[in-house]
Amino acid sequence: MAIAESSTKVVLGGTRGGPDVATLRKDRWWIQPVITVSVLTAFVIYSTWAAFQNKYYYVGANVHRDLVSPFYSPCLASDCIPGSKAGFAFNGWTLSPALIILIFPLGFRLTCYYYRRSYYRAFWWSPPACAVSDAHASYSGETRFPLIMQNLHRYFFFAGLIFNVLLTYDALRAFRQPGLGWGVTIGTIVLVVNATLLWLYSLSCHACRHLCGGQVKSFSEHPLRYRFWKFLTPLNAKHMNFAWASLVFVALTDVYVRLVASGAISDYKLF
Repeated sequence: MAIAESSTKVVLGGTRGGPDVATLRKDRWWIQPVITVSVLTAFVIYSTWAAFQNKYYYVGANVHRDLVSPFYSPCLASDCIPGSKAGFAFNGWTLSPALIILIFPLGFRLTCYYYRRSYYRAFWWSPPACAVSDAHASYSGETRFPLIMQNLHRYFFFAGLIFNVLLTYDALRAFRQPGLGWGVTIGTIVLVVNATLLWLYSLSCHACRHLCGGQVKSFSEHPLRYRFWKFLTPLNAKHMNFAWASLVFVALTDVYVRLVASGAISDYKLF
């Protein structure tokens, strides 16, 4: 017995997405890229301005404090403000020490997996949001200059850890009040929170998680690495939050130290 074949013609209505239609989304998808552009641009402008100031980055013994801006730590120039100088310096370097220091933290953030997604979307519109067409006609990935430089992220990660240790040391120094002893001020809390957020940002990094658990075929054979991997995995889920919080707060830390050093505000002692 033959079975008659039948077909139903399907007609799709409405406008289809394509080269002439950027997106069919009706929500305000552009808000997130605009916020990202605004915050990152503001940070770049401020950090560049602060790096070239070469002053008001240290609060010292004259006001019984030991506070240094994270943008200027460690102070490696030969003419650093007394008290802020590291154990060594580049003799003859009289420009702002921040011009040396910021290369590594900014390199770490610039090559960060999360920040890549953020500025690829916000600045290059590649693509600007889900279900929105790419602004570029071709795609070569990260195989050509300058994007191939993103592969340096794992090395910037190790450099970032060194700076985290140095900023943690600065936070501990902030408990010292020359001429008075030890105590806690607003500045102490600011530097401690800054160091904590930077550690959380680094430890939640995808490169850090891969370093602990990557290329391991059996966790049972590597119990120590498994413990680290298990500890870092929940942090990795919050990497975006730590990325933004640490970025904003490191700038606010510099603002606070700058205001105290310039005499605009006082660093109040809590106890």
